[in-house]
Amino acid sequence: MSLDAVLARIDQDLDAATDRLMKLLRIPSISTDPAFKADCDRAADWLVEDLKALGFDATKRATPGHPMVVAHANADADGPHVLFYGHYDVQPVDPLNLWHTPPFEPAIEDTAKGKVIRGRGSSDDKGQLMTFVEACRAWKAVHGSLPGKITLFFEGEEESGSPSLVPFMEENAAELTADIALICDTSMVAPGVPSIPTQLRGMLKDEFTLTGPRIDLHSGHYGGPGLNPLRELARIVDSFYDPDTGAVAVEGFYEGVHEVPEDILRQWNMSGFDEADYLAEAGYSVSHYEQGYSCLEKQWARPTLEVNGLWGGYQGAGTKTVIPSKAHCKITCRLVGDMDPDALRVNIRKHVADRLGPDLTVEWNQDLEGSPAPVMNVNRPEFEKARQALSDEWGREAVFIGMGGSIPIAGFFKDVLGMDALLTGFANDDDAIHSPNEKYDLESFHKGIRSWARILDALMR
Repeated sequence: MSLDAVLARIDQDLDAATDRLMKLLRIPSISTDPAFKADCDRAADWLVEDLKALGFDATKRATPGHPMVVAHANADADGPHVLFYGHYDVQPVDPLNLWHTPPFEPAIEDTAKGKVIRGRGSSDDKGQLMTFVEACRAWKAVHGSLPGKITLFFEGEEESGSPSLVPFMEENAAELTADIALICDTSMVAPGVPSIPTQLRGMLKDEFTLTGPRIDLHSGHYGGPGLNPLRELARIVDSFYDPDTGAVAVEGFYEGVHEVPEDILRQWNMSGFDEADYLAEAGYSVSHYEQGYSCLEKQWARPTLEVNGLWGGYQGAGTKTVIPSKAHCKITCRLVGDMDPDALRVNIRKHVADRLGPDLTVEWNQDLEGSPAPVMNVNRPEFEKARQALSDEWGREAVFIGMGGSIPIAGFFKDVLGMDALLTGFANDDDAIHSPNEKYDLESFHKGIRSWARILDALMR
């Protein structure tokens, strides 16, 4: 079968492919907010109908939360069987006043760096999901059939913790299991540098509440002798970190963390990553905290303990002179290497308990979430085939990289279905995913489609 004809079809159909993506982007499929439940259903329906038009046997599957979309092509075919995963749900758009354009009225914009598709979900993950779908569409248009045995698995809860994901995978294991899983929910290490992540960071989430007085107190009557939980929370949070090195000071925090081998570190250093641009994009002038490591090492190979939210007391307009009864803290940890999230949770909670003084109690959230750091099996031949396909498309050597984010589905494929995963994506670090004014470069969308056509051609041989 002619790959060149498929690539030519992709080029010819780019405007129509972009229009289809725009239709999907207009559906506000915010999974974490119950007010958008019907829109999540609508996005799943839209995908099912589009996939049916391509010849997939596509269905919407109910879950206790938002539906899954599962589709199959050439189910009885011989040869390799690949499963492609993506998610159709998106993050909330708050703060809305920081958007330059309505988040669910996507548009093509000209920028100093080229044309972009602006709108919520354009990069994470609808635009990336549709790169694979459009590659299949072009293949079908040219050859009259899809290139081999393909399963599509689209989730609607990725941005809200994926509560239905593992049970659904367990209940449908036989149907979902393939030779390898393909995931397109990642970014390139630098613009125009095709990248295949080979290690991700795991995740640990926790939340606690400190309680002092039984009720909010008048700060004139009790200011001085009265313990203030917000002050105590600030003291405990400060104790999480070594003031001299910036490292995490929780005992046992670095158990299971390994230094990056020199040969891997050399590859990372030659990947085209620009540390100064990376920092400047976020408004930083220098790299902060743990000393002795580059930005890439900190982002890909070092663990973190981040404070994601602190609150308590009066937060309305004006002043209310109270000593609050309670103070709250949300934390997350990014895990690397062989770090054990369950053991780490015990260590963090002990760290807090050991620093409680008289008249101060702690209560922990019992909705536990934690997953270890996934490492990909790069010895599989599919990795080199994909690397070569990406190199051919982008005109420069594709690189194996690490990733600072956590994509739990990669680990679930291994743990639940016994499948290895291959990740590649075409987002850029300045795409503002999860933030106002999210965008996806039109080049990323176009060359992403072409890249998947090349990868499918290589894997299905």
